Amino acid sequence: MSDDHVYMTLAEGQDDGDARWAFGTGFEDPLHGVPTAVPEGVDREELAATCLTLGDDALVTAQRLAEWTTRAPELEEEVALANIGLDFLGQARLLYARCGQADGTRRGEDAYAYFRDADAFRNVTLAELPNGDFAFSVARLLVLSSWRLAHFEQLATTGDPVLAAIAAKGAKELTYHRQYAAEWAVRLGDGTAESHRRMQNGLDQVTAHLGELFAAHDARGAVLAVLEQVTGAAGLSLTEVPGPAVGGGGREGDHTEHLAPLLAELQGVARAHPEATW
Repeated sequence: MSDDHVYMTLAEGQDDGDARWAFGTGFEDPLHGVPTAVPEGVDREELAATCLTLGDDALVTAQRLAEWTTRAPELEEEVALANIGLDFLGQARLLYARCGQADGTRRGEDAYAYFRDADAFRNVTLAELPNGDFAFSVARLLVLSSWRLAHFEQLATTGDPVLAAIAAKGAKELTYHRQYAAEWAVRLGDGTAESHRRMQNGLDQVTAHLGELFAAHDARGAVLAVLEQVTGAAGLSLTEVPGPAVGGGGREGDHTEHLAPLLAELQGVARAHPEATW
């Protein structure tokens, strides 16, 4: 394995003919032909909660990624981060739509995205933290995409056909997100002394939040395997990893002070013109 291309090994097992960003136009509707009725035996409340939490993670992550537009180190990275953010946004839309079907309210995606206050959101707090420098955002994307990918791979075989289809589509997207973040982690970690310092600092900050992620979904083995591979190639150190957190956190509505301002910016137009159509 070449250290310069460690991120390529993370995509092993994927269809070589599909080596491109998953986001774009002209793709078939991932839910085309999938029945929307909740099957018998599927717990509607649990299904709605799963869709809501994963939708919130995706929406908040998309908003943070959008903030890199005009601020990324290079134009190419602005395009890449924008595409990744749009992937997350697409996941949020599908998950919110399914949530409205599962919880019986028939609410649409806008109701979940624009007309809930911060204390009603159930995203993990790592997603809502300010972007910091580029290295921190790379470390966060590496961890979130690895953790979310492990979750989606499990959900791709869940009993609800709609959630399974969303997860199967999302897993392909997340594979590329993880690949992108891993490439940059190696580039920065194995770069200059300053880039190494920043990448290590960003990784340390993100690692401190792993306990909440593992409490929300225990993907410890999958996440640590990725981090150990990437840090080994980049010459970075993996600090002590916390076990699953007990109580509190974003899944229970316990957020940092950073979520409310993020939502205010995200929701401002929709709340000012609640009946508008576009």
